[in-house]
Amino acid sequence: MNPEGDRLGDCGRTWDTWRLWGPYLAERAWGTVREDYSPDGSAWQYFPHDHARSRAYRWNEDGLLGICDNLQHLCFALAMWNGRDPIIKERLFGLTGVEGNHGEDVKEVYYYLDSTPTHSWMEALYRYPHAEYPYGDLVAENARRDRTRPEYELFDTRVFDDNRFFDVVAQYAKNAPDDILISISVRNRGPEAATLDLAPMFWFRNTWIWTGDPRRPRLSAANAAGCPAIRAEHAEIGAWWLICDTEPGTPELLFCDNETNVERLFPGGQPISRYPKDSINNYIVNGVHSAVSPDLQGTRSSALWHLNVPGRGEVQVRLRLCRTVPDVPFGRPFSTILNLRRSEADQFYADLAPAGLSDDALRVQRQAFAGLLWCKQFYHYNVRKWLVGDSAEPAPAEDRWRGRNCGWQHINNVRVMTMPDTWEYPWYAAWDLAFHCIPISLVDPQFAKGQLILLLREWFMHPNGQLPAYEWSFGDVNPPVHAWAAMRVFQIDRKATGKGDRNFLERVFHKLLLNFTWWVNRKDSEGNNVFQGGFLGLDNIGIFDRSQPLPTGGHLDQSDGTSWMAMYCLNMLAMAIELAVEERSYEDLAIKFLEHFFYISHAMNARSSTHYGDDVELWDEELGFYCDVMHLPDGTHFPLQIRSMVGLVPLLGVATLDPDVLERLPDLRRRLDWFIQHRPDLCSTAASLTRTGAGERRIFTVVAPDRLRRILTRAFDPAEFLAPTGIRSLSRYHLENPYTLALAGREYRIDYEAAESTTAAFGGNSNWRGPVWFPLNYLIIEALQKYDYYYGSDFQIEFPTGSGKLMNLWEVSVELSRRLISTFTRRPDGTRPVFGANEVYQKDPLWRDNIPFYEYYNGDTGAGLGASHQTGWTALVAKLIQQSGQ
Repeated sequence: MNPEGDRLGDCGRTWDTWRLWGPYLAERAWGTVREDYSPDGSAWQYFPHDHARSRAYRWNEDGLLGICDNLQHLCFALAMWNGRDPIIKERLFGLTGVEGNHGEDVKEVYYYLDSTPTHSWMEALYRYPHAEYPYGDLVAENARRDRTRPEYELFDTRVFDDNRFFDVVAQYAKNAPDDILISISVRNRGPEAATLDLAPMFWFRNTWIWTGDPRRPRLSAANAAGCPAIRAEHAEIGAWWLICDTEPGTPELLFCDNETNVERLFPGGQPISRYPKDSINNYIVNGVHSAVSPDLQGTRSSALWHLNVPGRGEVQVRLRLCRTVPDVPFGRPFSTILNLRRSEADQFYADLAPAGLSDDALRVQRQAFAGLLWCKQFYHYNVRKWLVGDSAEPAPAEDRWRGRNCGWQHINNVRVMTMPDTWEYPWYAAWDLAFHCIPISLVDPQFAKGQLILLLREWFMHPNGQLPAYEWSFGDVNPPVHAWAAMRVFQIDRKATGKGDRNFLERVFHKLLLNFTWWVNRKDSEGNNVFQGGFLGLDNIGIFDRSQPLPTGGHLDQSDGTSWMAMYCLNMLAMAIELAVEERSYEDLAIKFLEHFFYISHAMNARSSTHYGDDVELWDEELGFYCDVMHLPDGTHFPLQIRSMVGLVPLLGVATLDPDVLERLPDLRRRLDWFIQHRPDLCSTAASLTRTGAGERRIFTVVAPDRLRRILTRAFDPAEFLAPTGIRSLSRYHLENPYTLALAGREYRIDYEAAESTTAAFGGNSNWRGPVWFPLNYLIIEALQKYDYYYGSDFQIEFPTGSGKLMNLWEVSVELSRRLISTFTRRPDGTRPVFGANEVYQKDPLWRDNIPFYEYYNGDTGAGLGASHQTGWTALVAKLIQQSGQ
């Protein structure tokens, strides 16, 4: 144990101690579904960035590298002005979905550098140009570019040339759960002195206007231990102080109200406040002194320092957010605590890292954890209230009752949750969250377990058993990986603590019974154990938008959808077996899921009269690969012979059973043997059930050994799936050989695209047609380890295909792990694949060690693509480093 580990132990399952405050403030609240009250669901257009500085949010707040309490009553965030911009920089700017040539995209440079799980120590960097921020240029140039061209980024505008920018570093250190030290360092990287107005914001989320709550909180100017301060008073959280140091100069305290500027946005409307939300902006940028409250009170405030930073020099500003005013807020005690929390973070991560890891790999792992922990956000959305509207506001359009999320009126979310990205995806997504919990469980297993349970609670899970996908459409269908994640978190936690959390596993298992039943009842249209899940998170991987009805009519039997269900059966089997060790009644459920797995595996693989009179199978013998099968309204059907991740997902339907398990559960063994004896027609395709493997183990798998070898030969071929940094989502074979399908006078087509998508499907900002995605690669690595656990070293395969080098599947899993890790670590020439062709990022000391974790990666080069701070599932690299080393 170490001090951070001790704090985690104190936290337990509650939020009343060290995790009370954290980075729970979103980087973007504008353009979200929650804030959209338009009749047609045009969220980006209804609440654009231009409104954000002037318009009070309904559901949650945003800010720049900020913090808030776990219910977001009180918020703190950076804000600054370089003397040239048309507005102060208080939130990240980016393009909306319709503005970007590849969908929405943040246009800023920022990095999450460090964080402990309790947020006792946090550090982040925002890079701010001396020159005017090029808002108009970014919008105009991206509008000129089509989908065949790369995105035009802030770096491309050349505002960072000659290092003429500020590095603004925010550090947070908790002296106690209710005493937070804040250090803001402004480092001028340019050769000449430059001025910066630093104006960190301190405000209350507006919880009063929507319901007419008379208990309005109050911020006011005060003095604390001889320092200027802002006192916050709130009915729910009591009194808090933001104390300001005077060392770089005494700050000017500014106040206004967190209310909409009606006059600016809705001319002719009745003003709510004389000093609305954008008043501090107008004071700083436009010099309107009458804009701010003269009586030094309100619900939004700022401490303004006018800084002159020497060329290549640094100025530090210090603040303290606390419930009780200390005798000496700053000085040596402040520095001592700051340094202590940093050193404790060093100790916490040093204890976690595998021995012999290089400093560079340690850096990658730690920054991956940092981004993952910074992506914990306060999420607030009550769908019924959103549909009905608020008593103090006009009622929303009647069409909303037939539009987005109208069937999810039970949703009432008020929680801190792990999110894919704080700007591009500032909302939870079911299968993203499951992957997040794997690396989270290494540093904070209680939080990981809590997140998985949370999504199964009655205010998340639909009464019919469906899990909510994401706020743009809760009813979309994500791959069912919740059971897998729960079992893995259980195992990781048990390995770390020596004791498995049976209560957690049991709670998850019972709720997942409902979800499994929903899948069987809703997504097996013909009742033959072949599933049609929809797009299943793989967005544009097919020639059609699989989330919509087929343009031809009919339906798709999905290789991936059916395989996910086979995997789901085996995950539930593993959980039932674990629970049956202490409660034998779970053996009944174990055999139920095993039986269901046999039926699904048989349906995927067998073409015979036993398959309900149908002759459809998802295995294509000619191709040596699994494919979706298209059914047309006239009764005809045929395979879509596309070499994509859809055909690799069947690899994931695999589990092994140790002999000691069957010895401990004799009833399970007896019933398993009975099933094998009496239903050989179903079990024959489930690979080696009767023949034991290494360690006398048994294996349950969709993919029999001969087919496994054929699939892996293709998967490990550099001319097909094997990329320098992982497994591609679409075979490179389709670069020269695109798949085309002519139906009803129209041609449908899919090509290999190593980088961004040229199709507009799903907004154009997601591409499963070539890039490497971490979550599926991670699952493939786990599957290979399970196959090796059964087959042992006798099963060897050429890796890479055509190299003449044979490896067992464990060795292949390690090599794939290293390829994924190498996306971020330095190569011998000092470059990192993630940075692509950007020479400054690759070589400049100011850039090369600040590592972004993208949504997906170029299938040929490993360069980062998509959301630039998707430290959710890409943080799986931290787990790969932990288990595989460098």
